[in-house]
Amino acid sequence: QEQLVESGGGLVPPGGSLRLSCSASTKFFSLYLFGWYRRPPNRPHEWLASVSSADVGAVETHYADAVEGRFTISRDDDKKTVSLQMDSLKLEDTATYYCKNMESGTWGQGTQVTVSE
Repeated sequence: QEQLVESGGGLVPPGGSLRLSCSASTKFFSLYLFGWYRRPPNRPHEWLASVSSADVGAVETHYADAVEGRFTISRDDDKKTVSLQMDSLKLEDTATYYCKNMESGTWGQGTQVTVSE
């Protein structure tokens, strides 16, 4: 059974940075499209970024407008990890952040990010 485990969340001041990691047990990890999502307090999940498989061509990344230019998604197929570098964090980035295999539908358990003075 596939498992995704996020780490790297924490408390950071506005303008700060965090790097989230998602460690996967996925068989044939390199074949899959992965994404990062978040759920702010009392709001639904929102998609943030996705990274495609290199096995089907050049790796492509896509971002939601809210994080474009501030967040960077990447993957390491040898280590079976997907990362999200978050820079210039804002108060409104406070949320629980989740990793997802966008093809199998498997979610991680989430990691909390709090941006506060």
